[in-house]
Amino acid sequence: MSEHAYNPASARAEEFINDAEVRSTIKYALDNKGNRALVEEILSKPGLMKDGLTHREAAVILVQEDEEVWERVYSLAREVKRKYYGNRIVMFAPLYLSNYCVNGCVYCPYHMQNKAIPRMKLSQEDIAREVTALQDMGHKRLAIEAGEHPVMNPIGYILESIDTIYSIKHKNGAIRRVNVNIAATTVENYRKLHEAGIGTYILFQETYDKARYEMLHPRGPKSDYAYHTEAMDRAQEGGIDDVGVGVLFGLTDYRYDFTALIMHAEHLVARFGVGPHTISLPRICDADDIDSKSFENGIPDLLFERITALLRISVPYTGMIISTRERPSMRRRLLELGVSQISGGSRTSVGGYADEADRGEMTDDEKHSVQFDINDNRTLDEVVRWLLELGYIPSFCTACYKSGRTGDRFMSLLKSGQIANCCGPNAIMTLKEYLIDYASEATRKAAVPVIERELGLIPNETAREKCESMLERIEHGERDFRF
Repeated sequence: MSEHAYNPASARAEEFINDAEVRSTIKYALDNKGNRALVEEILSKPGLMKDGLTHREAAVILVQEDEEVWERVYSLAREVKRKYYGNRIVMFAPLYLSNYCVNGCVYCPYHMQNKAIPRMKLSQEDIAREVTALQDMGHKRLAIEAGEHPVMNPIGYILESIDTIYSIKHKNGAIRRVNVNIAATTVENYRKLHEAGIGTYILFQETYDKARYEMLHPRGPKSDYAYHTEAMDRAQEGGIDDVGVGVLFGLTDYRYDFTALIMHAEHLVARFGVGPHTISLPRICDADDIDSKSFENGIPDLLFERITALLRISVPYTGMIISTRERPSMRRRLLELGVSQISGGSRTSVGGYADEADRGEMTDDEKHSVQFDINDNRTLDEVVRWLLELGYIPSFCTACYKSGRTGDRFMSLLKSGQIANCCGPNAIMTLKEYLIDYASEATRKAAVPVIERELGLIPNETAREKCESMLERIEHGERDFRF
């Protein structure tokens, strides 16, 4: 008998991500491969659109090979996306503060054994330059990234950097939401991050398979599987009720990480009453001294599409994020199947934005300090225009965060469908700001029919009239309206 029993409400990692339960679930799924009656029961269950699938139900669907089953999943994924997120796609950019790191993660070029990579850390003056460059692109929402290093990147440096980011106001620009992707830390430090006014705390598990995790993290504080896996619990205890999870697909058997990822969401609901605010979907790719082909568990495009669509219906209330790791054609496909947030004009090196804005190129050190290779190198304006031409409405909205609609408040509004009464108008207004302040003429023209259509989709006449009034005020120079 296993030393640990499965308990989704437990505070212990090896109980809420229970290895025996994950493996039993995968076996159950494989035993029911081709069981169309069970598949039909799962995909037709009452409440699926609101409550999603359990980890065991989702695992059963994951192993199916029948194309008709997957067309059904794709259709449900589109329906969930349309119901909760409409045509909105939230825009953000990563901001790398430092690549100093004491960990030994074998899939990341920031690992401490990599002596070839230039080590860099932004000063507060550097951060101000980066933020100004990002504001001049049109960004309102950032995700800050930093390696784990107790001397070079202590919590005080992170907190000071957040203050700097929020303080920069250039022309009509302002960063209205700073999400934070840093190493697992203490309840006290999460409380400090909460008090600093962060949006979402993001931490990728990388892989939930403990044995594989420990092999991939041979040294450094990140090698402590339980401490890392229980980080979201400590963040919640520190007052951060918007947390973002994810795995790096390709590090181990995708079925294991897929199942455990949903179990993690179930755990957060069982213990705190609110699931993850976002789920990120990266897969292993090339970087400085990392060859993605050396990881035998890499997943092909078709499987990646299936995972995305199935996650969309399994955890319908959560935002789903795809980065510039993926090429434009794949990003387009995943947008159809459930992704609701994407980065644009991204740089994955320390200091990449300001130098490129000043000189049109990065320094050699910046080029060689990227965390991963980018496969979508388009500017933010090009990405925004692309989204508009596809019929989406790019959103720079941060209203829920500023209005206190976080955690269980956001989750309940989303499940009830009422969030659309806020998100639709807010997306239109923040897009209008972008168009006036930063967009090219081609992008402005592409936005005209999309905004007209989206205004017509606002169900409440009073809200629609209020939105139209605010759009006029934005035309005359006012900014930062929100529902």
